[in-house]
Amino acid sequence: MVDRVKTGIPGMDEILNGGIPRRNVVLLSGGPGTGKSIFSYQYLWNGLKEGEPGVFVALEEHPVQVRINMSQFGWDVRSYEKEGSFAIVDAFTGGVGEAAKRERYVVQDPEDVGLLVDVLKEAIRDTGAKRVVVDSVSTLYLAKPVLARRTVMLLKRVLSGMGTTSILVSQVSVTERGFGGPGVEHAADGIIRLDLDEYNGELVRSLIVWKMRGTRHSMRRHPFEITDKGIIVYPDKVVRLGKRFSVEEV
Repeated sequence: MVDRVKTGIPGMDEILNGGIPRRNVVLLSGGPGTGKSIFSYQYLWNGLKEGEPGVFVALEEHPVQVRINMSQFGWDVRSYEKEGSFAIVDAFTGGVGEAAKRERYVVQDPEDVGLLVDVLKEAIRDTGAKRVVVDSVSTLYLAKPVLARRTVMLLKRVLSGMGTTSILVSQVSVTERGFGGPGVEHAADGIIRLDLDEYNGELVRSLIVWKMRGTRHSMRRHPFEITDKGIIVYPDKVVRLGKRFSVEEV
């Protein structure tokens, strides 16, 4: 039996044949507006509700904004932070600003991956984290794409070695169909790709599990929605791309 971590996102665990295999490091890839951060928040929140502590590494937004974003879906993490089962690692501000001074886990030089790893390890140990999200890992190597695979491998060794099941958010451009950096698809245990495509004047959301080490998974492209309660995936429907777009029952 595979030991799995349930995402708790409606419909997602059905696609993953029960959830993400424990200790896997999953690349969550997609363009702007596809719902990557919401997916990540929801994954961590559902873990907290199940008694699984978590850590969120904020590389692209102020930790204060992360809390606001989560609370808009009813996911108020402040009580979990107070009890020590959830932490936000501030890898955005560099400790600059009054609000940053109140953060417990601050990476003074966000471009120093080694320093980030040290602070991340501390946060994982303190919280006993079982789930970790890094949003977005692309920030660590955008200026030097050749470091992409090495950076992901370093994080994978640390995160898997410390027993966490983790999501690394990976940015791609609107037109790009890749995964956010040379070689990262080989370094990650799993890849979930979120897409936002225009058809006949409408934007359509879909996702596909490109790979997931240690488990069978759906090989189809499924539609999903972003609601005021988070993401809902439709495992019984498939999106067909191409000249004739369609959403069909499986």
